[in-house]
Amino acid sequence: MGFRLSNYKHGIVAAILLTLFTGYALLDVFVIPHAYRDAVAAAPTISVVDNSGKQSGDGDGQADADGQTDIDGQTDGDRQADTDGQTDGDGSDTTYTEPVITDTSYRDANIEVTLTEYRVNDTDVYVADVKVASPKYLFTAFAKDTYGRNVKEATSETASRVDAILAVNGDFYGSRTKGYVLRNGTLYRQASSDNEDLVLYADGRLEVVNEQDVSAKQLLSDGAVQVWSFGPGLLENGEITVSARTEVGRAMASNPRTAIAQVGENHYLFVVSDGRTGDNDGLTLYELAQFLQSLGAETAYNLDGGGSSTMVFLGNVINNPTTSGRNTSERSVSDIVCIGYQKN
Repeated sequence: MGFRLSNYKHGIVAAILLTLFTGYALLDVFVIPHAYRDAVAAAPTISVVDNSGKQSGDGDGQADADGQTDIDGQTDGDRQADTDGQTDGDGSDTTYTEPVITDTSYRDANIEVTLTEYRVNDTDVYVADVKVASPKYLFTAFAKDTYGRNVKEATSETASRVDAILAVNGDFYGSRTKGYVLRNGTLYRQASSDNEDLVLYADGRLEVVNEQDVSAKQLLSDGAVQVWSFGPGLLENGEITVSARTEVGRAMASNPRTAIAQVGENHYLFVVSDGRTGDNDGLTLYELAQFLQSLGAETAYNLDGGGSSTMVFLGNVINNPTTSGRNTSERSVSDIVCIGYQKN
């Protein structure tokens, strides 16, 4: 009996179709962008957005640009509003003044940023010491101004678009389907994970919580305006909460890192370390926690690291983002954390 292709044609066609479907499924999950909804400004009442694009509890439905107050009772922190010398919704006068800028610092009436570079465990570590008149000057931004899966751009590109004075990469929410996403007072994703989250409340307080202990809606009701889902928490009440063996997923023991910490009222630290190169070993989570503790941080949290770790100050990338030992360049990410005057 000779080989007859016709005897196998159905199997061959099925194999080809299966291969094509598998390839598309992988592209759909990891590559093809899916915009769920453009970023929505917080409304005066609780706002929830799910992946279907439906929105609930939006009060009068108007964005902040119409002069309505934010969820925390404060008006926008945009420069234009403050230049008239009028007080904000919180009753404090935050008149904008021309900033004083150096290569390593920025200062105006509402925001003060000072950059310092350290050498820790054979690793370059960049610290931005930030003091703000109000927590409204700490905000977040989505890549391409869009909430969705696989929607990405470099931290510096997003920072430029929103005129951020300082920016670091966020939690890369778009690479996962679970984990709370609450940004600028609007809840986008409620699906819980096993992560520890970092919560920024309207009063400026940072807190580390476990998603298994509290719902996203409850956090929003409690006054949360930002929630990042990555982790783990590094410090609580000034005490280290990770062990020398704690690590993120399959990450190496020493890595480039990004972290946010709080020292006191409206006083924060943004920290990025280099790593994965001959000159920079990178930090373990425990080493990062020790370093933040030495700077006086009370609460500290680990954000997405590795090749994502990027710090941008006044349009300039401060650290050396490294996606591998040979490639020094920014990785495109889904979100950033900013200091500045949020655009409408």
